[in-house]
Amino acid sequence: MAELIAEEKIDQIRQAVDIVEVISDYVQLKKQGRNYFGLCPFHGESTPSFSVSPDKQIFHCFGCGAGGNVFSFLMELEGISFQEAAIKLAAKVNIELGINISSSKGGKKLSKELQAMLDAHELLRKFYHHLLVNTKEGQHALEYLLNRGFTQESIDKFQIGYSLNSWDFVYKFLTKRDFSPEWMEKAGLIIKRERDGTYFDRFRERIMFPIFDRHGNTIAFSGRSLGADEPKYLNSPETAIFNKSKILYNYHLAKPSIKKLQYAILFEGFADVIAADRAGVENGIATMGTALTDEHIALLRQNVQTITICYDSDKAGIEAAYRAGNHLQEAGFQIKVAMMTDGLDPDEYIQKNGTDKFRNEVIGASLTWMAFKFLYFRRGKNLQLEGDQLAYIEQIIKEISKLDKAVERDHYLRQLASEFSLSLEALKQQQKQIYFAEKRKSYGLKEPAHKPMLVVKPAEELKPAYITAERRLIAHMLKNREVVYKVQELLAGQTFNTDEHQAIITYLLGFFEDHTEPDTSAFLTYIQDDNLRRMVADIEMMSINDELTNQELTDYIKQVCNYQKLLKIKEKEVELKEVEREKNFSKAAVIANEINHLRKLL
Repeated sequence: MAELIAEEKIDQIRQAVDIVEVISDYVQLKKQGRNYFGLCPFHGESTPSFSVSPDKQIFHCFGCGAGGNVFSFLMELEGISFQEAAIKLAAKVNIELGINISSSKGGKKLSKELQAMLDAHELLRKFYHHLLVNTKEGQHALEYLLNRGFTQESIDKFQIGYSLNSWDFVYKFLTKRDFSPEWMEKAGLIIKRERDGTYFDRFRERIMFPIFDRHGNTIAFSGRSLGADEPKYLNSPETAIFNKSKILYNYHLAKPSIKKLQYAILFEGFADVIAADRAGVENGIATMGTALTDEHIALLRQNVQTITICYDSDKAGIEAAYRAGNHLQEAGFQIKVAMMTDGLDPDEYIQKNGTDKFRNEVIGASLTWMAFKFLYFRRGKNLQLEGDQLAYIEQIIKEISKLDKAVERDHYLRQLASEFSLSLEALKQQQKQIYFAEKRKSYGLKEPAHKPMLVVKPAEELKPAYITAERRLIAHMLKNREVVYKVQELLAGQTFNTDEHQAIITYLLGFFEDHTEPDTSAFLTYIQDDNLRRMVADIEMMSINDELTNQELTDYIKQVCNYQKLLKIKEKEVELKEVEREKNFSKAAVIANEINHLRKLL
């Protein structure tokens, strides 16, 4: 059983930790007024609705409703227990917990099978690397890499290895160490023969590139053939620990550089990332043979808002760059595109032209997203032909119309006018026509916003008066202990009409038995229910008067108490209509009197 952390230690952690600093490790935040805003890490969005309050030490998303304190942020984002979140935060602020840490990491343990998969991959990563750099069997593979421009530093950094030319070495290696063959087959490390049920190694006589998750755990491999053997690259299958749609290669190593430089470079494959790293470009990441997914974008959004796309310069690479750019643009990223020549990929370009040219003339000379689209839409067109020229101009004007900044629109319209000797005024007129035509077409639909730091707080839906009254009372109660008891007294035994609101009050009463001063962050830790935590964070972000006047308090209490009477009136009105249909006029008169009496009580 996990060892409990003392309550005073929890309070000490909470007071020492700055929620803005912690969340900044995961979300790009910008200060606006008293709070900080960014793109929510819990749901996809293109305009920031995620707010962090340094005063209250809480966070809240106006979009998806997520909310809580620094503990619940880590718990929800990383899928860890409260104990694990506390341990992580204690380490961040150098607080000694006085417990056995190893026994307290059991909040959300992996199953034995998943842990065995991770352990086997980690063991093989070390073994493959050792074979490559330290043994006679791996010498030819090491020379192959060095001849292709790999350095010993790069081989060590990316833990590149070599798998022996053997059908069953890995199988024997793992089973001797008590790894279950069935589990290792599920992990993609060995394959079962259908004819006799025996096992053989998936990777043989290949350069081995380990694939890591965001925390640096080895979860898969990609094996490159040393010669002309096919396939050129043999990859681990998707498993319980390896999901290509969630993995960005080199993310764990590139993260510090990405945060420092404030942008990431997105490559098509891991070989390009390694080649770029050898050229001194350390903020490179890559998808694992898949298109960019929402999961990839959510991971990127935790650290950066500017992405440079550096894909192959052949037709397929340019098409892939266009698709990735559109996806990133819809998610609110600022995008650049690094272009290479002669249909080369980054690895080939570096080998042919050298590292300096790659850094300066490819990455350093990246195009804006709009400039890339100028080139993209030219492809396949003969601009000497009038039809192709007009189609191209119309397409570019349509893209220019999507730009938010007037200066950018003017810049690109002038560029278009100059290239084709057209009237700038005519182009501006057509751009406006296209802009308003698109507006009319999408009228009533939410348009993608491309201003990442334009804070949009969705307008609160109009709630019934009693709900608004209950929420505002709770907001004041969170700030003032005396208001809690005053509200209880005025309700005179009646409860709030919303079950969740009444549950929050019950928690508040218990909390204030042990705490003399209001502390929303501490209260969020005290609450055991995730849904109530989110609701409290939402209420805490409401704008209310600093002082609750007696008149305001009386009005709120009246709205809360009146709701049950209104319900009773509605019931009586339904009953009245029924007896009137039955022509029971004496009973109808009695019910009408009851309704009048209830209305007078409002």
